[in-house]
Amino acid sequence: MGLPGLGGWSEDPLWASVYDWTVEHPRAGGAAWALGIQSDLRMLHRAADEIGALPAGSRVLDVPCGGGVALRGVLPGVDLDYVAVDIAPTMLARTSRAAARRGVSSRLHPVVADVGALPFPDGSVDLVLSFTGLHCFPDPALAVRELTRVVRPGGVVSLSALLNDSGPQHAPMRFVGRRAGLLGPGCTADQALAWLARGGVPDATLTRSGAIAYLRGAKV
Repeated sequence: MGLPGLGGWSEDPLWASVYDWTVEHPRAGGAAWALGIQSDLRMLHRAADEIGALPAGSRVLDVPCGGGVALRGVLPGVDLDYVAVDIAPTMLARTSRAAARRGVSSRLHPVVADVGALPFPDGSVDLVLSFTGLHCFPDPALAVRELTRVVRPGGVVSLSALLNDSGPQHAPMRFVGRRAGLLGPGCTADQALAWLARGGVPDATLTRSGAIAYLRGAKV
């Protein structure tokens, strides 16, 4: 049973608004990340900036898109197909509003879908993003299998997650998140890297920043 007042993802939980605000306000948000989860917010910004380096005509898949924080990497006027996927229509609505504020609505294609059964062909995406999503999925192994399936050979998978082995100091956050219905079972670093390798991303790097780990690799 979830904790009262926090809401699940389908209810546009308070945490979603707090998270989006911190990401979009680097000074205050960066201080909150450093104090609260001992993490460098600039690493998330740099991961999103990879979108802006893609060649024209590239296709990006962002799942779960949440409030659209990765849209900061989409530059107005750039020829890009940005597919935002979330299981919750409320989150897709947040992403659509964020795209409008940034002037990139013409590049956005929102899709309601489950990460465990993505409605896209094999090898159809150039860059797959899943920021702070892996720890939310009910079956993270299946999610990674789908994320690696849809990316093309040579394409990139870029993830960030609260891992189960991030340290005992972050255990209370994982406990509260699961009680609130916001977090799934999660995984360890070794599990995530093994799943990526099994999906054709054998040389993924993992960089820890406090509670958050960043994983990135190209599919062979």
